[in-house]
Amino acid sequence: MQRKPAQQSKHMSNKDEYERAAKKSQPKRTFPQRLTSKQSMSVQTTRPIFAALLMLCGKTTVQAQYQTMRIPQALYGKEFKLTLKDSFRQLRTGNQTITSGINGDFWGPTLFINKGDTVRMDVLNKLNDSTTLHWHGFHLPAVMDGGPHQVIPPNTRWKPYWKVTNQASTYWYHPHLHEMTQEHMTKGLGGLIIVRDSMEATLALPRTYGTDDIPLVLTSRRYDAANQFVYKNSAYGDYLLSNGTPNATFTLPRQMVRLRILNADIERGYNLGFSDNRTFYVIGNDGGLLEAPVSLTRLPVYVGERYEILVDLSGLAEGNTLDLKAYNSGRSNSFPGGEPGTSGVFGSLLNNTDFSVLHIIVGARTSNPILNLPTTLVKQTYLKAGDATNTRTLNVTNGQPANSPFRFDNKLFDIKFINHQVIRNTVEKWSVTNNNVFGHCFHIHDVQFKIVSRSSGPIAAYETGWKDAFFISRNETVAFVARFSDEADPQHPFMYHCHFGNHEDEGMMAQFVVAEPTQGTAEQHTPAKFQAYPNPANDKIYLTSEDPSSQIYYVNVVNAAGKTVMMLPQPQAGIEVSNLAPGVYFLHITNQRDKHQSVITFLKR
Repeated sequence: MQRKPAQQSKHMSNKDEYERAAKKSQPKRTFPQRLTSKQSMSVQTTRPIFAALLMLCGKTTVQAQYQTMRIPQALYGKEFKLTLKDSFRQLRTGNQTITSGINGDFWGPTLFINKGDTVRMDVLNKLNDSTTLHWHGFHLPAVMDGGPHQVIPPNTRWKPYWKVTNQASTYWYHPHLHEMTQEHMTKGLGGLIIVRDSMEATLALPRTYGTDDIPLVLTSRRYDAANQFVYKNSAYGDYLLSNGTPNATFTLPRQMVRLRILNADIERGYNLGFSDNRTFYVIGNDGGLLEAPVSLTRLPVYVGERYEILVDLSGLAEGNTLDLKAYNSGRSNSFPGGEPGTSGVFGSLLNNTDFSVLHIIVGARTSNPILNLPTTLVKQTYLKAGDATNTRTLNVTNGQPANSPFRFDNKLFDIKFINHQVIRNTVEKWSVTNNNVFGHCFHIHDVQFKIVSRSSGPIAAYETGWKDAFFISRNETVAFVARFSDEADPQHPFMYHCHFGNHEDEGMMAQFVVAEPTQGTAEQHTPAKFQAYPNPANDKIYLTSEDPSSQIYYVNVVNAAGKTVMMLPQPQAGIEVSNLAPGVYFLHITNQRDKHQSVITFLKR
């Protein structure tokens, strides 16, 4: 069976609109009622003459002039303002490329937060599209998770918050709008979140951001003849971007350096190693530090995965150079990017080649360099298969007819269908089997899990920590155990899916709820009535109820024209309204207990 091309998108082409956009004007968009799809730009995939030069060079990538790698802005604290907007970026000679960014023109800031803090996000969608923002890897209530159910329309604020219970590690945030994830991520929406905690703080590790503690976000992009991103009927990019920088170089001090690596690509895997074949050390993966460093010369990193590595550059002289490379040549067809073709849906100029992801120049030591590798890291208490009180099996399948989209258990994603119900605070063992033609990267929301078996052989030492994503090859079964402690309900469930953006958009995704066990017949309650004060208001309003046991599940603030301008999951204390224009607004309040919705009116002065 051959891998199928991506299905033709529902979002129809508009050539005139694309031509206007390519001339650097913002494209006009139209929206259906639910604001979850749009007319998209269509581009004819053509390869520049550069491709022919690459073909003549066989497996060697032609290097353009190096560019200093961007380091995303660092933001610290408990409250963060994130503005998603359409933009342009000069990525290649010629036309600028239409991009999207968060507080910028491509990608977003790195958020530094502390375990134990309650963090509050103020997400403003200034895109021409609806979108979502998912906090990948975090334990949090599903209503805050940013999955496909928390759709943020244009010019709307979404204000989730949660208490950070995750261990120190590298996490990230990215769009998750069903059928639009690939496009939104291709345009550059996303960012890193670095959690710090007291255990990590005691270790002698590099942690000066942008100097010896370096974020490294790997993606690849394909361009059309007008320098615009190609994301329809395309699994792989032709040109690498490191932190959004093509042909990236960076100066690193001649000491121990920490690289926080994220594979944020649509589908490609990266088999990383250094050009001088030096040993480096994995100290952490998705959900936390390992118990001890793991020495390697090659590290496969698949879509959605994060790894923290230490590399010792102390033995090199200032001015020396080396490359961090993807050693992707000679990989099997199950490896994402192992296909031999250079064109077509599954072809790429990078496929089955070795190529640089970062050109490193060795610089001077810092004033307080880390020169030694720690022998131990963090003592972990991992779950075991025997801890599970329930088991589930998932199968990667193709439907009928042959070559239809990949899916789980022969069912395409249905946003109204709950695939599994999990009892809160239980430990479960899930086994995922892939008896199919291609590998996938499995990701599950909310939990960090422990991989307990791979049918293909022993679990690699670098994969023994807390994970939220893993690659599953064809003809393989992977089992993991996790504790499900955060709430999810049918209105806002958690997801599991293939993290390949194209597979996810086509329906390789399912959802589950997490709740307390039902106990007899549900009590009948009179729907709660809420009041807002002060009313009229200038800065904040407060909600009260005649029933002191009533809690608010969700508040949507809607203007007089019927447009949602603010989305507030489980709001606490007052609701900030100072940024609203004067006028009449309606509060659509959903009660926590029975999900009954009521509407009250208030006047913004």
